[in-house]
Amino acid sequence: MYNHAPKDYKCPICLGVKDIESPDTLLKKDDLIFRDDLVSAYINSFWIKTSEGHVIVVPNKHFENLYEIESEYLHKIMDIAKKIAIAMKEAYKCDGITIRQNNEPASMQHAFHYHLHIFPRYEGDKFEENMKDKFLSDPKLRLEYKQKLSEYLK
Repeated sequence: MYNHAPKDYKCPICLGVKDIESPDTLLKKDDLIFRDDLVSAYINSFWIKTSEGHVIVVPNKHFENLYEIESEYLHKIMDIAKKIAIAMKEAYKCDGITIRQNNEPASMQHAFHYHLHIFPRYEGDKFEENMKDKFLSDPKLRLEYKQKLSEYLK
């Protein structure tokens, strides 16, 4: 219906969900913090200054956007997002949480596979200003955040 992926699109999130590490995906097996039959959650590879260690929750089945995702997956994503948000509050000692999900290029959707971002927020963090300066994080640094959240998700 509202699809924007090119015809020969190699979905980087589908590759990550299948545990395929290649130049076509930035998701690493070590970034995984949760997986069941419907959804997976990862420490995101791109970070926003002052919101390091944010998480994305994705359906294991490919849906490009909110318009086409099946309700069963969407409900599970929100259930897991709530658990991760609570774990993030405890583990990161953040002051709040921002949930963000983009649909279509006009909203800044860059990977054409539904994904929900969970950002830790801190008083005075200038989040909106820092959004334009996202950067690719070091996979080794992501392990620290994975460990923190994994303790609370057990």
